[in-house]
Amino acid sequence: MDAVSVTLSFLLAFLCLNSISFHAAAKVYMVILEEDAIISYKSTRPNHIIRGHEARKYKENVIIRHDLFLESLLPTGTYTKLYSYTHLINGFALHTTSDTALKILDGAMGVRMIQEDIKLTKLTTHTPDYVGVSNYVWPYLGGAERAGEGVLVGMIDTGINPSHPSFTNNGTFRRLSHFKGRCEEGYGFPLSACNGKIVGAQLFARAAIAAGDFNATRDYASPLDSDGHGSHTASIAVGNFRTPVLSKGYNYGNASGMAPGARLAIYKALFPFGGYMSDVVAAIDKAVEDGVDIISMSIGPSSVPPGPSSFLSILEIELLFATKAGVSVIQAVGNSGPDPNSILSFSPWITSVAASGTDRMYKNSIILGNGRVLSGIGISKPTAERQIATKADVSSPNASANCLDTESLIPSLARGKLIICEHIPHSMYGQTTISTIFESIGRIGAAGVIITSEENLLDSDAGAESSMTLPVPGIVLGSVADSQELRDYYNSNTLRSTTGEVIRFVAVGSILDGRRATYTEKGPIVALYSSRGPDVNNNLMEAADVLKPSLMAPGSAIWGAWSPNSQSVPESIGEDFTMLSGTSMAAPHVTGIAALIKQKHPDWSPAAITSAMMTTADRTDHFGNPILAQTPDGLRTANPFDYGAGAINAARAMNPGLIFDIQFENYVQFLYTVPGVDKGSVRQAVGVGNCPTALMRWCSDLNTPSVTIANLVGSRRVMRRVTSVSTETEIYVALVKEPAGISVRVTPRVIRISPNESRGFSIKLEAREVTNAFTFGAVVLRGNKKHTVRIPLAVFASRAL
Repeated sequence: MDAVSVTLSFLLAFLCLNSISFHAAAKVYMVILEEDAIISYKSTRPNHIIRGHEARKYKENVIIRHDLFLESLLPTGTYTKLYSYTHLINGFALHTTSDTALKILDGAMGVRMIQEDIKLTKLTTHTPDYVGVSNYVWPYLGGAERAGEGVLVGMIDTGINPSHPSFTNNGTFRRLSHFKGRCEEGYGFPLSACNGKIVGAQLFARAAIAAGDFNATRDYASPLDSDGHGSHTASIAVGNFRTPVLSKGYNYGNASGMAPGARLAIYKALFPFGGYMSDVVAAIDKAVEDGVDIISMSIGPSSVPPGPSSFLSILEIELLFATKAGVSVIQAVGNSGPDPNSILSFSPWITSVAASGTDRMYKNSIILGNGRVLSGIGISKPTAERQIATKADVSSPNASANCLDTESLIPSLARGKLIICEHIPHSMYGQTTISTIFESIGRIGAAGVIITSEENLLDSDAGAESSMTLPVPGIVLGSVADSQELRDYYNSNTLRSTTGEVIRFVAVGSILDGRRATYTEKGPIVALYSSRGPDVNNNLMEAADVLKPSLMAPGSAIWGAWSPNSQSVPESIGEDFTMLSGTSMAAPHVTGIAALIKQKHPDWSPAAITSAMMTTADRTDHFGNPILAQTPDGLRTANPFDYGAGAINAARAMNPGLIFDIQFENYVQFLYTVPGVDKGSVRQAVGVGNCPTALMRWCSDLNTPSVTIANLVGSRRVMRRVTSVSTETEIYVALVKEPAGISVRVTPRVIRISPNESRGFSIKLEAREVTNAFTFGAVVLRGNKKHTVRIPLAVFASRAL
């Protein structure tokens, strides 16, 4: 039976359970058991982790035990098991309408943890050059087509458009021997879609089906991407080299992913509405079992999860065990900026990515009949010189000056003209979009559209606003002054009768070609929407001793692959490419660069890869000035809660000199130290068998390439340990930029370290004054072989010495 038949059969069986009615009480729960998962199970042989046939047999037995466990406790027909989790955690996802069933499970012997399912939300032609990949990394790895070769990226998203040229096999991709996954045939997704670039594709939708949010026709009961989001993010990470970006008949250049030679394994667990944690956990479990090297997630919860700690949700624990398996996890940090504490990627074992703009801008212009040139935004084709008319002057009497009611336009008057539409406040749009307005006016026969502005859109350098692709020629004026100049020109060049009716339209103008990019060489600038730190311990928003974001990558106005049938971006219906903005676009940039590092250093741990990217990141823009951040009031100097360690620099990340490594047991020690978390909650989450014998004193003692102290009382000494990944002995000198009100001392100040050798050092922080706010600094280890290792400091002093 093919995958679509399996999915639809599951759906029909689910709907036909007589004793289950679909009402508000129907819920999905994730249940974790005390028994070991495959990754934690050890056979009778010392230190032997089961693999191959032994692992498959253990998995089969675990699934059977799950079924027997449920059958022994719960009446038939009161529940449906959606998934068995076997590889990273031992448990299952269960749909039930019975409160009694939940109480029985909660008190059952062998149950470690129960959490209710929650919804998750979905959080390029130039960026390979911008982050230093194409010039400094690809040549070193044997060329673009081989960059990322042998590395497998697992994309957990909305699926993929397998026929897109970004993902087709160009003849260089061969079978990966270590991949154990499969390709699910289904709606619009043939087995041939797994062509060598794409090595596997699977659908995870059982919780979405149970909730009634999945529509097999609309969302496709297969790995096929109905939304476009998954194709877009996948192409940014590992899209094929030099794929022409063709949109609306125009060639915007050639796009490449960060690691064009890497492979893709697709795990579709998201849909246009978002997704459910239990589906995503099942996808992660399968991805790690299949043998992926990196997991990319441009998704996250809509809020801080309930419970004693943000680090103890089942999703966070699943990702912790993924890192135990050696899999790097890259996650978007969220699109809830610029508010503080808006981070939606919490744990120190996850690389959390903020978004910036690039130096590429799409700015449009209109030349008026008097020779004046007015600037604006909107990716639009040009027009010849045409008469200009306001919307009110070519509409029926008493019509509004904005273009929300395009039905009031008189076609005979509007045809062939550039129509001025007054600014429309966002609160008035409702179901209407700028795209639909332009399309409606275009259908009437107007030559183009000019929208005035009540804010200075071009004051921003981040570029997100410029990503609007217009279906007909048009421009959104970039400033209040230009909008007023247009009105003045129009009014002085329009002949009217004594009653105010137009006798003759004299004002003329021509819209220039807005499809040609300009490069300012500025940036990067933290995008307004990018979520900001500090990280939080729990849903009480208590600050954590963890720096989030981890680092920053381009996320604004990014070209990427698309699904032509997607309805989520109206102006891109029928297109193979679209331009989007969000931390969803930033995360796959880091995913691709992590793949390049993994190719060069296949034995590095996830923590080592993250360390390499963080310690080498940029804190200044391309002119050497401090990185700026967008706010509602303009630009300000950014800090580590905006960009983490800084903007990613791919070239330096390949050769960091030193790395900060962290083992699984260190993360568990960290969890035991989180304020307000009892040891029993940690044991429930990670299992008794994973409890360490020694504990940390502070969360800040975790060996991260940053130091964050959310409550400094007097002084604190934190320990760090670095390992040389250089090819020669190097001497590092510690330089300090002290946070305001904090004195910092590094001991020893000079570190001599040989290849593969490790050295420890301490950083003592003393509060000279009560800051009652975070202040920022850095420890910089500068080597005599040109390596520079930067450790950001973020400290909140609540009591001075």
